[in-house]
Order: sequence, then structure tokens, then C-alpha cells
Amino acid sequence: MTEFTHLHVHTNFSILDGAARIDVMMKKVADSGMKALAITDHGNMYGVMHFTQAAKKHGVKPIIGCEVYVAEGSRFEKKGKEDRSGYHLILLAKNKKGYENLSRIVSIGYLEGFYYTPRIDKETLQKYSEGIIASSACLGGEIPQALMNGDMKKAEEVLEEFLMIFKDDFYLELQRHGLEEQEPVNQQLLKMAEKYNLKVIASNDCHYINAEDSKAHDILICLQTGK
Repeated sequence: MTEFTHLHVHTNFSILDGAARIDVMMKKVADSGMKALAITDHGNMYGVMHFTQAAKKHGVKPIIGCEVYVAEGSRFEKKGKEDRSGYHLILLAKNKKGYENLSRIVSIGYLEGFYYTPRIDKETLQKYSEGIIASSACLGGEIPQALMNGDMKKAEEVLEEFLMIFKDDFYLELQRHGLEEQEPVNQQLLKMAEKYNLKVIASNDCHYINAEDSKAHDILICLQTGK
């Protein structure tokens, strides 16, 4: 357990989605002997100050990140259902420059790309990619979505776009949550990693801390979706 680092984590600052309180989570991480932890809240960095303070208190290395929404086309296109949310993408700051650029990217999502969610586009990523590590994210990512639609050609085209933007700092992300559609996507991602000679990362799409917190998380999702 101590050698594993969670790189895809949603706190209670992922509004109506994350149920992990930062102070409780950091104690659990420290008690588990983990040396580092990332937070990747949806479209925002609201929890960064609380996170870094709690990490320092518990002797854990903080990795600052965000799960951003990437628009299908331009961030300025704001009409119709297809422009509403965008594809998921994990961004992690690997140094001070990366933190500055991540802050710019997230701000642009609100100031220029907001349409139901704070969206950015690949032009934004290209401009502010320095110091940032990126991964393909969950099943909501553009590459996994193409694979779920049986379109390997599109998946490879998107991968090549991200490799042009992030170079050696782009990773394919594998997750296993018992979802029927996840395993075939993982197998395809591994094939892509082999073809392009890429490293992969394993993550959990963490939204709460303990198994018994799942009911509270379900309530949050019901409030968010109205179902």
C-alpha cells in the first residue's frame, strides 16, 4: 500500500460529486503509510490551500491537479447538447511552472469556456502545457470514449494530439471499478501503450474515503442529477 499513490481523487470540492473531506482523507493517507497524494477535483482548484496545509500537517507530499473538461472543438462554442460538458482529462502540476499554468488553464475554463461546466480546449492546453503531466482519465476521457464507440482510429488520433502537446508527460490511465465496459477499454489502452511505447498509470476514480461512505456519495449524485 505504501508504494501506491492515488493520482485521481475528488474531494468535497468536486461539488455534488466528491464526498471525501480533505482533513479526514489526509489522516487516512498518513495512517496507511502513503507518502504522496494528488487531488483532481472537477474543473476547479478550490481545495488546493486546504489540501496543501493538511498534507504538510500529516507529512504527505501534495500533488496538485485537476480533472478538466476539454471541449469537443473550441471553448468558445456554446450551443447545443454536444458542447455542454466536454471530455475529462487529468492534469497534474509537476513543478512551480506547472502549478502556474494549471491555474491559468482552470481560470480560462471559467472566464472563457464556461457552458454548463468550465471547459477548456486543446489550444489552451498547447499554450500552457509546460510543467504539466496529463493522463487520459476515466471512461469520460476522449480516448476511452472513442474506444467505447469502437473507433480505434479516432482514439489514436486523439492520443497523437495529446502526445504533441504534452510529449513524454502524457500517460494512458487504467482503472478497474467492476464496470462491464471498463475491461475492454483497458485492454485497448494497453495495446495503444505497446504500439506507441508509452507508460501507463493505474488509478482509482476516488470520490469518497471508506466503503461505508458510498451511501452518502449516492445521495450527492442524486442531488446533482435530480434522480
